[in-house]
Amino acid sequence: MTEGMTDLAIVGAGPGGYAAAFRAADLGLDVTLVDEAPHPGGVCLYHGCIPSKALLHVAQVIDQARHAEAWGVRFGSPTFDIPALQAWKAGVVERLTSGLGQLSRQRKVRYVKGCASIVDPHRLSVRGADSDQIIRFDHAILATGSSPAIPASLLLESDRVMDSTKALELSDVPARLLVVGGGYIGLELGTVYAALGSRVSIVEMTDGLLPGADRDLVTPVAKRMADLAEAIWTGTTVARLGVAGEGIVVDLEGKAAESSGQVFDRVLVAVGRRPNSKIAGLHNTRVQVDSSGFVQVDGQRRTAEPSIFAVGDLVGEPMLAHKASHEGRLAVEVIHGSKGVFEPLAIPAVVFTHPEIAWCGLTEMEAKVGGRAVKVVKFPWGASGRAATLDQVDGMTKLVVDCESEQVLGVGIVGAGAGELIAEGVLAVEMGATASDLTMTIHPHPTLSETLMESAEVFFGQSTHYLGKAR
Repeated sequence: MTEGMTDLAIVGAGPGGYAAAFRAADLGLDVTLVDEAPHPGGVCLYHGCIPSKALLHVAQVIDQARHAEAWGVRFGSPTFDIPALQAWKAGVVERLTSGLGQLSRQRKVRYVKGCASIVDPHRLSVRGADSDQIIRFDHAILATGSSPAIPASLLLESDRVMDSTKALELSDVPARLLVVGGGYIGLELGTVYAALGSRVSIVEMTDGLLPGADRDLVTPVAKRMADLAEAIWTGTTVARLGVAGEGIVVDLEGKAAESSGQVFDRVLVAVGRRPNSKIAGLHNTRVQVDSSGFVQVDGQRRTAEPSIFAVGDLVGEPMLAHKASHEGRLAVEVIHGSKGVFEPLAIPAVVFTHPEIAWCGLTEMEAKVGGRAVKVVKFPWGASGRAATLDQVDGMTKLVVDCESEQVLGVGIVGAGAGELIAEGVLAVEMGATASDLTMTIHPHPTLSETLMESAEVFFGQSTHYLGKAR
């Protein structure tokens, strides 16, 4: 068994791990990045963010082609070459992951393909395909990410029951698909399969889709999903799954219990994710794991073991790639001597449905629960010239503004490109911008970005294109 030394060892090459590795290399540290995949990328690139968005782009093209008849453009019914679609998706993943591999080599990051276990607070044991090795380190960052969670009641020995990773393989297009979970993963993948021709039903245990998001933002998406889906059952849980011939029979409890007994060709379980904190050898350190499986860290992402840091899905919500990347970079800077802490005012959340939903900072729901004195202003996209040209008038932009300081505390957007537009909202919240700052920022016309400016104008009752008022 060979033995090597490195300044920084990073376990997990997802968005938290590779961002940390690249930042550390830029700072002059000797870096070793360990992962079982052939290239950096992690779940996000291989089995999550990127392949799902590639398929959602296809779904949007299909939807626009079908909707184009209202604009005087007629296409024939689409036909699908599933192997070609799979190949295109795989090509996107390969291009990005191999690009990260090239960046890793250019930065002289030592990439070790293998499975790591912790020997002690300063040593890793890595079992690779060809050889095993011990890596001594001054510091380590754990960035092992998360995996789809499937409740024990829904475990079934059948390849017809899928998690999100399996669903993205797109092995076929089932005639009937049940999606268990009305959160962002379930709705995004349900949208893809519906566009490709599946009759999709969705079951969600809470009383509405996308729990946690403001209801007015969810409304246009819920209406759209109602058009796409065969059925949406809220306030309902799946009690049992069973094999029924070539399908899966489903027993429901709750509001839609009378719909029990239906048979689906496939079932997608998308009820959340769990941290990958069962790291071999973790017990050889002082690292602490809470009852939910999250590794406990301080504001600098340091664990109870001074030499070991942890970032990303492993350390808590929100489980988002961009949050992991920022944590990874911060942890490296702390190791390098920075006194910084991870305390963002706004971490954007985006749901890539049609229409998209995005929000950041304080939500209206959180303000009500916390008794925060705020005014909520909304600019409906029906008053936006650009939204009209895109036939996307059911969108909305809203601001949550502090009553006294007039500081923008939160931003929510539903509509085309919401995921791109929310970045301005994040900047506004992080920089402590006021509603006046947004009104005085000249936005190009006609664009959807104007809706942020005009929503701020609504706060003062001065919106050019809408006579709404703050409330």
